[in-house]
Amino acid sequence: MAHNFTPSQSAASGPAGIVRALAHRNYRLFLLGQSVSLIGTWMQQTALAWLVYEMTNSPLLLGVVAFAGQIPTFFLAPVAGALSDQFSRRRTLLLTQTIAMTQAATLAVLMWTGHIQVWQIIVLNLILGVTNAFDMPTRQAFLVDMVPQRSDLPNAIALNSSIVTGSRLVGPFAAGLLLAAFGAVPCFMFNAVSYVAVIGAYLSMRDLPQLHRAAGSKLGAGIAEGFRYAFGFPPICALLLLMALVSMMGMPMSVLLPAVASDVLHGGPDLFGLLTGATGFGAFGAAIYLASRRTVLGLGKRMAFAGMVYGVAMIVFAFSRSVPLSLGLLMITGFALMMQMAGGNTLLQTIVDEDKRGRVMSLYTMAIMGTAPIGSLIAGAIASRYGTSTAILISGVCCLAGSIGFAFILPRLRKHVAPIFRRIGVLPAVADGLETTADLQLPPEQAA
Repeated sequence: MAHNFTPSQSAASGPAGIVRALAHRNYRLFLLGQSVSLIGTWMQQTALAWLVYEMTNSPLLLGVVAFAGQIPTFFLAPVAGALSDQFSRRRTLLLTQTIAMTQAATLAVLMWTGHIQVWQIIVLNLILGVTNAFDMPTRQAFLVDMVPQRSDLPNAIALNSSIVTGSRLVGPFAAGLLLAAFGAVPCFMFNAVSYVAVIGAYLSMRDLPQLHRAAGSKLGAGIAEGFRYAFGFPPICALLLLMALVSMMGMPMSVLLPAVASDVLHGGPDLFGLLTGATGFGAFGAAIYLASRRTVLGLGKRMAFAGMVYGVAMIVFAFSRSVPLSLGLLMITGFALMMQMAGGNTLLQTIVDEDKRGRVMSLYTMAIMGTAPIGSLIAGAIASRYGTSTAILISGVCCLAGSIGFAFILPRLRKHVAPIFRRIGVLPAVADGLETTADLQLPPEQAA
């Protein structure tokens, strides 16, 4: 599939400001459906984590449940990415959302009838993990189908991130209140019903581009080509490795939040909801900032700095015994993590070749979700043996070291990316400005 992107088109026809991607009808439908569905998703995740810890009082089992929900992405995301470059992305998404809705309804029924057990939660999380392994890379690649003008794509990614993080703010807070008052059943039920919104959005979309499978193309060859392309191009490789490290060593902190709320800060499910919501509040601020940016220039530097801030904030959080301080630190980590993840997504979507978009975004999903379960198991094991604070401290140190390394190689990566930015129209305005400045510094006869 090929798209003809004209960088100036959007500026001329789309709305200005931080919502310019909403000029595209299909994207508006998507964002509306996602805003409802993701609140339900965060409500379920919050309720499930608290339920598991309440049933087992085990940080290790928290890690096991998270591992089951995420490890399928590590193995299946490359397959999903190759398929998304060959088959209808909308049909794939309709199927995955239907399965996820069924999983949420099953959890609600088991909880309602009193038959819920930890092994059932693990199995159902594994099913959801397989579903997400196909859903996430397909959904990332589907963004370009809904927003066919490349200049609007960074804004669309940032707006999507703002919806994700906004729901992360609302969902855990609502889940904490419902957990304290009624238990986990309403959280699971709301999530099941919320999928109707996003399924309806996909069904209402029109004029989507058609994917044409290349003659004689094979799935295995397509996967191998995607790996060679991504890891053979230094900027894509470096971005993926950085996000994989931060995801593996940093994201498991959210898995340990029930233990932090209960054992470290001596609170209940309402405090757990507040802690999770604080992370979402910070991430929401970062998403709004990214949506307001009109260029991808400078994102790499901001990603490196955000990673360092994330690592330092985690280290301080490991020693915090104050609820207000912990909430403030989680806002900072949420902001920094969103800067890294959404910034990396934007850069990848900007520099990737169109015919390999699905496969590269599957590797992005693999870096974000596929490595997190490994980190969840490591963090859970460390927390069980040495304490929750020690596990968070080690994670913070690793994130800080990785971000410093990325900052060190960043100047070399820019040399690879500059020709792509010129080709797609990101750099001409900068180049023209430099030429004008140079002309002003020349003697008049030379400038003429």
